[in-house]
Amino acid sequence: MIAELGHFALALALVLAVAQTFLPLVGAERRDARLMAAAGPLAIGQTLAIAASFACLMYVYAVNDTTVLNVVQNSHSAKPMLFKITGTWGNHEGSLILWVLILALCGLAVAGFGRDLPSTLKARVLGVLGLISVGFLAFIIKTSNPFERMWPPPPDGQGLNPLLQDIGLAMHPPLLYLGYVGYAVTFAFAIAALIEGRVDAAWGRWVRPWSLAAWAFLTLGIALGSWWAYYELGWGGYWFWDPVENASLLPWLIGTALLHSAIVVEKREALKTWTVLLAIIAFGMSLLGTFLVRSGVLNSVHAFANDPERGMFILALLLFYVGGAFLLFAWRAQIMAPTGIFAPISREGAIVLNNLLVCSITAVVFVGTLWPMFADALFGAKVSVGPPFFNMASFPLVVPLLLAMAAGPLMPWKRAQLWPVVQRLWAAAVIALLAFFVALLLSGERVLPAIGFAFAAWTIGAALTDIADRTALFRTRLSNSWARAKGLPRAAWGAAIAHAGVGIVAAGIAGMGLAQEKLVAMAPGDTTEMAGYTWRLDGVRDFTGPNFTARKATITVLRDGEVLHVMEPSRRWFPIGRQHTTEVSIRTNLLYDLYAVVGEEDPATGKAVVRIHYNLLAPWLWIGAAIMALGGGLSLADRRVRVSVPNRKAALPRGAATT
Repeated sequence: MIAELGHFALALALVLAVAQTFLPLVGAERRDARLMAAAGPLAIGQTLAIAASFACLMYVYAVNDTTVLNVVQNSHSAKPMLFKITGTWGNHEGSLILWVLILALCGLAVAGFGRDLPSTLKARVLGVLGLISVGFLAFIIKTSNPFERMWPPPPDGQGLNPLLQDIGLAMHPPLLYLGYVGYAVTFAFAIAALIEGRVDAAWGRWVRPWSLAAWAFLTLGIALGSWWAYYELGWGGYWFWDPVENASLLPWLIGTALLHSAIVVEKREALKTWTVLLAIIAFGMSLLGTFLVRSGVLNSVHAFANDPERGMFILALLLFYVGGAFLLFAWRAQIMAPTGIFAPISREGAIVLNNLLVCSITAVVFVGTLWPMFADALFGAKVSVGPPFFNMASFPLVVPLLLAMAAGPLMPWKRAQLWPVVQRLWAAAVIALLAFFVALLLSGERVLPAIGFAFAAWTIGAALTDIADRTALFRTRLSNSWARAKGLPRAAWGAAIAHAGVGIVAAGIAGMGLAQEKLVAMAPGDTTEMAGYTWRLDGVRDFTGPNFTARKATITVLRDGEVLHVMEPSRRWFPIGRQHTTEVSIRTNLLYDLYAVVGEEDPATGKAVVRIHYNLLAPWLWIGAAIMALGGGLSLADRRVRVSVPNRKAALPRGAATT
């Protein structure tokens, strides 16, 4: 009964989404206030229906209802309750319901907090969001029904992939979807602007918080996925240029460009056409990621499904939404004339350069990710594009990007002179040079990590310079600087903190370039030396968990004969899924990680394969990402960002130009 109720709620949500699509759009076209006003209640109804369906799915997972096929395929009675609940979205069908639930909640937020929006713009935004919901709800009902029954029911389920039975990965999809769906909202604003033929500062002020929130959540989602791969897969790394990793990176890169362009629209009413185009592409990249994860066209440890029918349906949605948006853009973009004129050397010019470089990096990742698929389809060739290509192709673009990112915030709007900016960055340049030479000396003249540390110091120093410049630090009394600092907008602090977070991530990447690794077969009592530490295998014993058995090693780490850490990596066996997993043991002091993995044992010699790592500054990768997201959240907390400006202009007739 609960499963049928959930299925009915999905069908009801689809009906409400269809109504939310057509009534507000028709009302906005006819200037019918009653039809436009229907968008809000329909958004509420759709949200309640999807929430009810999601609650039903969570219930059948919690009680392990084996008459539901989705539960049988992805759960088991022996699975801990926490992972039964999080397993609700740890599969293709459940993750899609979570996707549309977040989309509905975003529509509800636009309806609730968009009271100051022009009525026609608000109606059109909600109509476009309804249209997106229609496509995905139809996809769920047609190809991915999570409430499909099976009879006779088996005695128990097949269990969830053991790699997904982890709290880090359980939180990874919701954060990613918050980012993806945030770009659905900016896409809806872009389509509404194209229909109305108007983009102004008020529009930019509404797009900016949504792009900022989407960017912050997507940053956290990517970082959490990277952290999970680091400690769960046991490979010792943090990023492998996996196709699905790249699929989440693509909208993040375009979203970064969109966020900066929206600021220019808000401040200067320039880059209007470019910002609308970026909003379309950002959502297109989000849909592309959904397609890659679920179609099976590319192999990945992160993939949800391998179903050509589902893949073709999502590809059709991608072509419909993004292709239709590009057609509308080609028809209407020319009427959005820019009004803000600026010199090449200005803050706007720096943002344009930033966007061009970010989009170039996006193109590199896009081509490298999809080329194996195209090479197979067009030429029948099996090719592999790995980290060497991505690293070599993106590094020349990252260097000027970090240089421009440091200089941009110090430039005034409209027109600037380069030399005063260079003068203000002298301290950051000195710090970067010192970091380069110190790193070169300590690393044994390894040039690339030293360059990475130099750019990390440059980026952090430039962020500090921005704050020092705004507060007149060292140019006035300290009390005056403190008063200026307290009066700085949160958005200014947030931007500087986010840029500093980029520098901290760069330092973590450079530190991982100096990581040490050793693979050795050890019997109990054997020792090995690495990174100035003695690693001793004390023994390997059996261990039993709630739904797995394991062989757990005890490794003692010593320095100068003194015990520093006792590490217990393990190798687990899940009999239900008939799969092994590796459980890493990590000891960190936030400057470096000691990282140990135990592999298979040789019955003849009694030796176990042990892999140990010394990962310098590895924690800075995720600390930096968290700081970046914190900067985004702080900017979002700025009242000037969250509160819309008054509606200063009436909507123009269709076809009229904005000047």
